[in-house]
Amino acid sequence: MIVQIQEVRKILKDTDKIVVLTGAGISAESGIPTFRSNNGLWEKFNLEELATPQGFYKNPRKVWQWYNERRKSILSAFPNKAHYKLAELESKKNFFYIITQNIDGLHQKAGSKKVIEFHGNIFREKCTKCSYKTYNEKIYEELPPICPKCNNLLRPDIVWFGENIPEDVYVQSYEIVEKAEVLLYIGTSAVVYPAAHFIEQSIYRGKIVIEINLEKTQYSDLVNFSLTGRASEIIESITKI
Repeated sequence: MIVQIQEVRKILKDTDKIVVLTGAGISAESGIPTFRSNNGLWEKFNLEELATPQGFYKNPRKVWQWYNERRKSILSAFPNKAHYKLAELESKKNFFYIITQNIDGLHQKAGSKKVIEFHGNIFREKCTKCSYKTYNEKIYEELPPICPKCNNLLRPDIVWFGENIPEDVYVQSYEIVEKAEVLLYIGTSAVVYPAAHFIEQSIYRGKIVIEINLEKTQYSDLVNFSLTGRASEIIESITKI
């Protein structure tokens, strides 16, 4: 893998238009559990109850209890070396974007500026009826929280199963991937659509595609480089430019 790392390092040094797609694996080293790996969160909890609109309206208090606990764990977490190295690489490039499936905000805390939160942010919340939105790191004692404008239910401003990615977010992401010369995807199972479509889009367009994961994905044999290992160690190696 040493030769591959050297080749990827040169590509990242010589290329100015780079887009990075990140998943839960990049935050795992910060202590935030993943969802689909062995012993992942969805093996322990019922996604139908906790991550769907139907589950929310059936029992909003239970859903908010879950997100309260997730907020607590994320607030106690810190960006890891992978987050910081990507922020450092961004500072050296004119065209560098991160499209993240994560809702933890750790890329921004590490200093990344051009971050598209594809699935939302756990600390943003929105009204189920009116246009009210806010960023809030509060851990609620009274549940479920109520909109201060119209007294209807507030919900986390994240994309649940069965919901569409906001059109403006999807279009912006698609256009960025189209313009990029290199797609680097990190810590994602590559099975969640439409995010996984960006990998297919880049392969189809003949772009350089680089995978960094603990395990192989369905695209490992199709990409230009598949680097298996801890994200922090590999990203540190390939960003020494």
